Amino acid sequence: MKAQFATISKIGRRVHNEDAFLVINQSDDQRWTGILCDGMGTTAFGIESSESVLNSIANYWKKHTEESDSKEKVIHACKEAGQALNKKAYSLSFAEMGTTMVMASLEGDTLTVAHVGDSRCYVRRPNEGLLYQTEDHVSIGTGRLKRCFFSFRQSIAVPDVVQMKVKSGDRILLCSDGIYKSLPSEYLHVKMMDDKDLDEILKDFDSYCEQCGDDNYTAIIAVVS
Repeated sequence: MKAQFATISKIGRRVHNEDAFLVINQSDDQRWTGILCDGMGTTAFGIESSESVLNSIANYWKKHTEESDSKEKVIHACKEAGQALNKKAYSLSFAEMGTTMVMASLEGDTLTVAHVGDSRCYVRRPNEGLLYQTEDHVSIGTGRLKRCFFSFRQSIAVPDVVQMKVKSGDRILLCSDGIYKSLPSEYLHVKMMDDKDLDEILKDFDSYCEQCGDDNYTAIIAVVS
């Protein structure tokens, strides 16, 4: 199966955009991967954090195309990403660095979704509704992340991984919290399945986030075909 997609990433009302994303289309067109990271603004190196983890996972995925997608593959990729973040932090005088991560990888008709933190993935099917939504790794009450990539704390970079079968017409949305905290939940779910082009759907997201949001906002939306 294939995936058509569109992306958006905006600074919002922040000084810097600390989100990072990447889409990988394999040469045989039967594999598609989207990855999104949201660097922590509470640290001094948010964009460096998100780019470090993003690039490490992307490079692992590109180098291991002969290996089928699996929970073990995700865990190995995350382990290397944690090591890359530690190396980057060491080069910046042992800086505190942190980021979330969410990814979706389509291989044939199997979708693998993994996340660490509170960046989300939604999967919806026409006429059936929501098939899957990631669960935020956030402590109730404090709102602090329970899991994330953080320098020299690799034990908390533990991904949740699920695999599911998808059909033509299914839609996948990866997004940072700047998207889902700005949009009403019902609006987000309805818009995901809109008949408009994917770029037009993201333009609607953009308008809403510009008016109501106060954070960077990034999204990858894809339709399976």
